[in-house]
Amino acid sequence: MVLGLSSPLAHKSAEEWAKRHKELGCGAVVFPVSCDEPEEKIDEYVRWAKKEGLDIAEVGIWRNALAPDEEERKKALDYSVRQLKMADRIGARCCVNIVGTSFGPIWDGAYAGNYSEEAWKQAVESIKYIIDKAEPKNTKFSIEPMPWMIPTSPEEYLKLIDAVDRDAFGVHMDMVNMINCPERYFFNTEFIEKCFTMLGDRICSCHIKDVLLREEFTFQLKECACGEGTLNLEKYAELATKADERMPMIIEHLNSDEDYLNSLKYTKERLKNYDYVNGKKILA
Repeated sequence: MVLGLSSPLAHKSAEEWAKRHKELGCGAVVFPVSCDEPEEKIDEYVRWAKKEGLDIAEVGIWRNALAPDEEERKKALDYSVRQLKMADRIGARCCVNIVGTSFGPIWDGAYAGNYSEEAWKQAVESIKYIIDKAEPKNTKFSIEPMPWMIPTSPEEYLKLIDAVDRDAFGVHMDMVNMINCPERYFFNTEFIEKCFTMLGDRICSCHIKDVLLREEFTFQLKECACGEGTLNLEKYAELATKADERMPMIIEHLNSDEDYLNSLKYTKERLKNYDYVNGKKILA
């Protein structure tokens, strides 16, 4: 495994961006430039990532490809295709989005309609459309799992892979996002093992963070920084490394660069049995 940050951190140039991540001990990065920016800028970031030996783990989309408004949906699909084409050109491991929803105003919101047959058909068709339009050769298109949005489990992810039926469709793993019930929370080690047993050979990139049960009634989970919850991070790192020695594990959803640096420092110490730059496990 190799660690990375979803934040590009404050920087003034592609050179500074790449060198700072390398100096911090990162082996992977999330690409900070979109397809809407000049090609020269895109290429400059790619050049410096390669020069510093940083894997481009992810190109993000983060648009609602199932938006109920037709114009918004068309724009989101077009952007998705262009981002995937860029990701393929620069050799990113994956181009990632969430499925999105047409059943409410919040694009990543929890709605009963997300569990409908209509939502399933919309998700499958949008993924097929994006892949077929972009025709990637080097990069996988992937969907980040969500607590209340397709896919919510490894079984559902496998079903989605079968339904999409495209070689260019890979798995993005966010373990915390699929911990949405007491069983998965309290027995997260077993759940991690299940996910990697079912999906390990298809995973392109992972998010690494933590989850904590609030001391309130009823069952409420809080996403948090690594070490502030109960997720078995060692098992997560072990199985990610077993699946791919250079599996990216990206720290995300923190509030400031300082938070990211503190979390990176903690995670490196916590996972010191793993060489997070070279992807090799140090201790058996």
